[in-house]
Amino acid sequence: MIDTHCHILPGLDDGAKHIEESVAMAKEAINQGIHTIVATPHHKNGRYDNPKEKVLSAVENLNRQLQDRNLPLTILPGQEIRLYGELVNDIEHNDLLTMNQSGRYLFVELPTNHIPRFTKQLLFDIQLHDLVPVIVHPERNTEFLEHPNRLYEFVRQGVLTQITASSLVGKFGKKMKKFSHELIESNLTHFIASDAHGVTSRGFMMTEATKEIEKTYGVSTLYMFTENARLLVEGEPVFVNEPLRIERKKFFGLF
Repeated sequence: MIDTHCHILPGLDDGAKHIEESVAMAKEAINQGIHTIVATPHHKNGRYDNPKEKVLSAVENLNRQLQDRNLPLTILPGQEIRLYGELVNDIEHNDLLTMNQSGRYLFVELPTNHIPRFTKQLLFDIQLHDLVPVIVHPERNTEFLEHPNRLYEFVRQGVLTQITASSLVGKFGKKMKKFSHELIESNLTHFIASDAHGVTSRGFMMTEATKEIEKTYGVSTLYMFTENARLLVEGEPVFVNEPLRIERKKFFGLF
């Protein structure tokens, strides 16, 4: 299994604090059947800046540490990039990391409580540079949660999304679990990843998530998500089904 979103690099953000915590996360990932992780430290989120060269160096160092300990896990480079005004300029100057340096997929993050006004234009500009923006954990954005068809419009225009394993199995509450399932049922998400920050409160939950997907949607859907993770790190086109609107029932009071 490939995990495409994880904060395993030591000391870069709110994930692993030091190398021993990274090693503990690596052991847990292996126990969950994960053989490859794309490390995605936060970048430009107002608290953490992790430029390209810093991430590449940290990935190289962690892979060396894992090899020294004979741990069968490979770390690949990536970033979780908060949308910001100079993002396109930094793409043009080759200052940002596509997933596994494939030159195709760019993981982008929105604030938790709203969708910035410039989001639509910025996602379009990213696509104009022959990149595919992937919105991470849209199920945790309150505006998408209340108005899911705003996400539908982005996906209809070629944007991809990735939901979190913990959300899917209910670790963030019933609302996010329900919304995560709605996103799968409406073809509005394309990747499942851990977004793990440690081994306790924000662990991997990938085994639980894959079981949930297979039980609820069948082997073919699980295969799609598994293959999409592989295709993403290889920079190849992924499986994308026609997106559907999420229809919410409206209740009218009697006056």
